[in-house]
Parts: sequence; C-alpha cells; structure tokens
Amino acid sequence: MESKQALILPTSLVSQVDVARIMRELTTLSDFFISTKARPAGSDVQPPRLSRSLDQLAQANKVNLLEDAQRRQLYDELNEVLGRAPLIHMSFASEASPKALDRIIDWLRSNIHPQTLLQVGLQPTIAAGCVVRTSSRVFDLSLRSHLRGQEPYLIELIALSVAKQSK
Repeated sequence: MESKQALILPTSLVSQVDVARIMRELTTLSDFFISTKARPAGSDVQPPRLSRSLDQLAQANKVNLLEDAQRRQLYDELNEVLGRAPLIHMSFASEASPKALDRIIDWLRSNIHPQTLLQVGLQPTIAAGCVVRTSSRVFDLSLRSHLRGQEPYLIELIALSVAKQSK
C-alpha cells in the first residue's frame, strides 16, 4: 500500500459506523494472528471471516491483510478518515435502498470528496424527497418544504375554484 495515495473507500463503506466496524474487524484479524503464534504447531485453527467490505477495501488499496504492518497502516488510515472525512447527513421519508445509497455515495465521493461519509436517517414527516445537512448548511429538498413554499399559490387556486363554484 502506498502511503502517499489517499485511502480509497469502496461504496460499501457508507458511514462512520461502517468504518468503525472495519476497524474492529482488522483488530480481530490481528488478534487471530497473535493467538496462532501462541498455539502449538499443528493446532486446528479457524480464521475469522472477512466481510465483503474489508475485502473490497483491501483490494482497492492493494493491502495484504496477512502482513501486520499493512494491517496497522490501514487501521491508522481508517482512524484518520473518521477524524477528518466530510460527513453529510441525509434524511429520507422511508428507508433508502442499498442501490440508491450506493449511487449517492458514489456521486458524493466523485463530486465532493473521495472519502465522504454519509449518515442516513429516517424522517417520515418529509413525505417525499430528502433533507441534506452538512456542518454548515441544511438543504430541505422535501415535498413538505416545496408545498409550504407554494402555500400562497395553493390558497389562490383554491379561492378561485371556490369563487367559480359559487357563481
């Protein structure tokens, strides 16, 4: 793994929770290798299963997870990502599909920052659309917000309709 190149995050790593889970997985893997050194030769050992996300992360960054130094470097870089990566909060009216989240995170990492992390929430009151929050701004892209902005026009339309019916 090259130390000069920024860590490449696969789209399966969406949130801070996902990054922390991968860090725990790396710790478990390191603990496994330490414990195998302490066992008698020829002992039957079952290595921990790697998640798809960790496997994708290792492949994207050309990390050999069998090498202790590379695992430690990957862990340290993930820790840095947790501390400095841009975090965007998105709330939806209903649960976002994995495919939709994959597209959103891909777009964010292509257009905002390559290590952008996303925190997804549910807010059924927005009806449709989403609310996007960054550290400094809120973008209300919901149907609720759009309808509130159109309230004077809707009142005018209703008043005209009532006036026509009363004639």
